Parts: sequence; structure tokens; C-alpha cells
Amino acid sequence: MSQKKVALACTVCGSRNYTVAANPQRTDRLEVNKYCKRCNKHTLHSETR
Repeated sequence: MSQKKVALACTVCGSRNYTVAANPQRTDRLEVNKYCKRCNKHTLHSETR
């Protein structure tokens, strides 16, 4: 069984930098502080669908 993957996009510039495995029991969107190589700093990344 393969897991569904979702992309994490930077909220500042919009680039999709990371992919993570989706948890089907989670109802809200994932938001994590990650490093954005386009912005060259740590920014908030949110789950895209």
C-alpha cells in the first residue's frame, strides 16, 4: 500500500520545497517552519493539496 504524499509550500514566496507523507486521520492542514532556499531563511510552510 503506497502512502499519499503532499507538498509543503512556502507561505512567503510560494515555492514547493518539501514533500511529506499524508496522515489520513489529520483534518487540518499541516504548517511547519522549514528552511526555504529561495527566500534564504526559515519561513512557515503549509500543506498544499
